[in-house]
Order: sequence, then structure tokens, then C-alpha cells
Amino acid sequence: MLKGVLVVIDGMGDLPHKLLGNQTPLDVAEIPNMDFFAARGEMGYMYTVRPNFVPESDEAIVSMFGNELISSTRGQLEARGTDISLTRGDLALRANFATIKNCEKGEILDRRVGRTLTTEEAEELADAIMEKVDLPVKFEFQPTVQHRAALVFKGGFSDNISGNDATYIEGKSREMKKASLVKPLDEDDENARYTSNVVNEFLKQACEILDSHPINLERKKKGLMPANYLLIRGPGIEPPKLKQYKNWVGISYMPLEIGFVKASGMKLYSFGYPRLKKLDAYDNLYAGLRRACKYAIKGLKKNRKTSEYIYIHLKETDVPGHDNKPLEKKQMLELIDKILFKYLRKVAPKNQFKVVVTADHSTPCRMKDHSSDPVPVLFYDPKKEIIPKEKHFSESEARKGSLKRMLGKDLLKKVGFVK
Repeated sequence: MLKGVLVVIDGMGDLPHKLLGNQTPLDVAEIPNMDFFAARGEMGYMYTVRPNFVPESDEAIVSMFGNELISSTRGQLEARGTDISLTRGDLALRANFATIKNCEKGEILDRRVGRTLTTEEAEELADAIMEKVDLPVKFEFQPTVQHRAALVFKGGFSDNISGNDATYIEGKSREMKKASLVKPLDEDDENARYTSNVVNEFLKQACEILDSHPINLERKKKGLMPANYLLIRGPGIEPPKLKQYKNWVGISYMPLEIGFVKASGMKLYSFGYPRLKKLDAYDNLYAGLRRACKYAIKGLKKNRKTSEYIYIHLKETDVPGHDNKPLEKKQMLELIDKILFKYLRKVAPKNQFKVVVTADHSTPCRMKDHSSDPVPVLFYDPKKEIIPKEKHFSESEARKGSLKRMLGKDLLKKVGFVK
């Protein structure tokens, strides 16, 4: 029987923005159903990893489920969210199609190809890479959603290497202007040096293939950014060693979260993300978010009587943070409230299960990046007799809440989802 639902709204946390009258998207969003839970529950704020640390999504989720950061890597989780088979020693990395000025100088123009790369284009470019890159080792490159991809080198490699995407380094965010070579983190490590050379040769050949590909030549003619480079990060060769949550269901649909759900022993409930067919990535994002909310409701209905806890991860709200589009984030929050939380409001009190709402990290629109700011936490327990008091779920209200300050590793214990 269901005891609790954890909803993680990716990148939800934000800072005041001038386009919203110096308020946050949560401040101005009309979210009556989340507010229903806020009025009858408790709020607080959370550093998903630790204060003054800028978390990537994998670091935040891993921490929130009580794991140490060293227990997994981004590449391993991303690859496990695809159908690529992995054995110990395979080097897995997260990849982005990106736009670079030219293969020699390495000046990065856009880390996500302007968000206009269609699914069909990504698949054709991936096929060209698989067919034409000539290496003395086996590899697999698989596009996933929009600009994202997973890359795996098969064999006995080292993960003691850097990526070439240094946007996030040791919990600190910085804007990357120029692509770098992959380097061994220990010059005395012979396998790390070999691995770096293999990966750099792959990236060099891939750039040459992509830059001259008919798809990118046509994109340039249309004034679109070419997908002519690959940014990689999160190298890993070891299977994730995560705490197991056998009595949980994970409703996830992005490769990272799917990989995390699988590695954590949860039952996966997923769906195929809508293909990006046209240039408007936000049309695709709204279609994906609607499908995700409806599928989450379907998953709740199907698993409510057989699972104790359900983890729902909604990705789309992170994107307008990166793009400085606070009105889009506000609209997405309202859509989530209108579909998913309207249903939760109807069934949670009746079926006496807890609801926790939070984010994996803050992605302030004005920063266009993740930040070290804490995220709001909302906790509703229908078995606690709290006299309803009008509250709005927002960062500022959460800061004043009775749950007070917490770290990600303490969240599940604080709300009683684990002992």
C-alpha cells in the first residue's frame, strides 16, 4: 500500500527576476493544488548536496537518496538509461551535441545546438559517427533526447580522466568558452594516458565528420547552428554502488533518471519521449511535460496498491532556467499543478499517503545555469492534524517554514520515507 510520493521538479528553485517584478517563477505561479498541500503541510529548504556547492542533477539525486557522490558517475547513469549493454571496464560518458566555430580553434558557440536539433537529425549524425569514426577499439554512441547522447568505449579503460566539458567542476559552475582536450588526471597512470588519447582521437574524428555532414551544411544554409562537436563529461567505468530501494517505483523518462532508478533497485515506470520534429524545442518540451504528468498519474494508479513509495522526476522546468525564460518556467509549473497535483490533491488525503515536493537544484533564469542556492521543500502528511493556514509554495515561504534547513542526505529520513 502506498505510503508516500516524492515529486522532484528539476531546476525549480530560482531567484527574483525583473521580468516577474523581482519575484521568482514560483512566487508568481498560480499553483492552487500545491498551495493546498502547503496550507496543510510543512515547508523548509534544502541544500541537496551541501552549502556552497553547485550540483549537477546526478549529484543531487544521488545525495537525496542517501548516497555518497563517489558511489556513481554521470556517464554510468546516463548509459544505463539507454539500451547500451555495459560490462565492468567499459568507459561511459554523457555527451552533448554542441556547436563549435571550427574543429581547430575549439571556440564553443552553443552547448546545445540552439535547442533546434531534431531527433531525426541527431539519429543520422549518430549513424555517421558509428559508421565513419575509425578507432582500434569498439565504441557505442547513442543519441537520447534532443541534444543529449551517451557514449561508451568497450574494454578495459580508465575513468581517471577529465571530460572536455568543464562547465561544472567540483561543485562550481562556470561558463565554458573553449573546448579542451581530455586529459589524464594522473600523468603517471599509463591507462589514463591511453584512454585520454583514444577519447581525443574519437572527438577529433567526430568533429571532422560532423562539420562536413550534409545535415550540418544544410543547417548552416538555413541559418541554424550546426551540430558539429561533442561535449563529454562524467567518465565512469564502475557499476554504480547505490542504496537499494526495492519497495519504490521510479517514474522517470530521461536517461539519467532512468539509469538512477535502475541502479537503485526501483521498479521503472517509463515512456518514450516525444520526438523533436520541428525547430521549436519548447513545443516539444510542453508535449513531453504533459505526457510525463499524465503518465505519472497512470503510474500512481497502477502501482498505488503494490508499492510503498513512488519517485516522480519532471525534467522540463530546468530548461527555461538555462535559457533565461522565467515566464516559461512559470507556465510549466502551472501545467504541472493543473495536471499532476490536481490528481494528487484528490487522492492523497483520501488514501492517506504523504506527498513531498522539491527540486534537485536551483537553476536561476537570470544566471542561465545551476546555482548553489537551496531548493524549497514541501511536506504533506494527511495523518498529522494541521489546521489549514493559507500559504503559497515558494522559495521565500519555504525559508520561513517549520522544517527549516536540511541537507539532501537527510530528506528521506526527515519525512519518514526511510528509517
